Amino acid sequence: MSYNIALNFEDGVTRFINCNEGETVLDAAYRNKINLPMDCSDGVCGTCKGACQQGSYELGDEYIEEALTDDEAEQGMILTCQMVPSSDCVVTIPAASTLCKTGHLETTGTVSEVNLISPTAIELKITADEDIAFLPGQYVNITVPGTSETRAYSFSSRPGSRELSFLIRNVPGGLMSSWLVGQAKTGDKVTLAGPMGIFYLRPVGRPLLMLAGGTGLAPFLSMLEHLKASGSSQPVHLIYGVTNDEDLVAVEALEAYAADIESFTFKTVVADAQSGHPRTGYVTNHMEDAPINDGDVDVYLCGPPPMVDAVLGYFREEGIEPASFHYERFTPSVAAEEAA
Repeated sequence: MSYNIALNFEDGVTRFINCNEGETVLDAAYRNKINLPMDCSDGVCGTCKGACQQGSYELGDEYIEEALTDDEAEQGMILTCQMVPSSDCVVTIPAASTLCKTGHLETTGTVSEVNLISPTAIELKITADEDIAFLPGQYVNITVPGTSETRAYSFSSRPGSRELSFLIRNVPGGLMSSWLVGQAKTGDKVTLAGPMGIFYLRPVGRPLLMLAGGTGLAPFLSMLEHLKASGSSQPVHLIYGVTNDEDLVAVEALEAYAADIESFTFKTVVADAQSGHPRTGYVTNHMEDAPINDGDVDVYLCGPPPMVDAVLGYFREEGIEPASFHYERFTPSVAAEEAA
């Protein structure tokens, strides 16, 4: 038996390794040609200290207090030279991936579909040539064909499948947008590097509030795919806000998730005051159904900077401190802005 261990490095790179039963994370990493920090490998120096974000494991007692205190162990801190997983795990490594002689993996894939699903959004589907492991909510860098430029896009598809999908903002004059709209065709080859990012779904132990803006919906689609497969019973509520009516996409997919996931509900909001949509304004104007529970909630937020700042301000003004708060701002690339 072996377990999948996600190593999250401080520069945002995630590498997945397989760890055999009874094997330490440090030994598994070295076997996978990743040199995690260490000076002794005997539980003495503390150089290999990290944190386990999810999963189960044993530490044993072959380390000293100076390397890892009891308080640190209770808080989920680990020594990779002593950590023996008993399930799939996510481990934070407080070092850059480059210092560990690794980095994000590159793979290739084939374009299977390019769909202009609204004037402002493009759905890109790619069949990867090999497995790409990622955590629901993470992203990859995709090289724009014919250039050396890359663009970062969150997966909207479920982890564990070679059939990848992405929800991409259509930026007029943008490098990737121009290629997708004007040149891309089925069968084109693309290069992907990753996964990356610390915005991903943690273990679900309390209600979830998901707040999406525009194509910031993409990582939530991946999270919902995961929740559908895992069968979580915790309440999950999504508020999806856009600027104009034409920006609303993937609503049918959300309706399907609501049918498949008993605990999932969602609402859509359009900022344009002239819209005929039943809910106008901003996501913060429509929090009445949010499972905030006086802070006993995990909040995930992905959208453009003004939206992220507004939501952060809302919680401050309401005096609510969620049990955990994970957010990601996205903006068009500088090159796209200059070309627009």
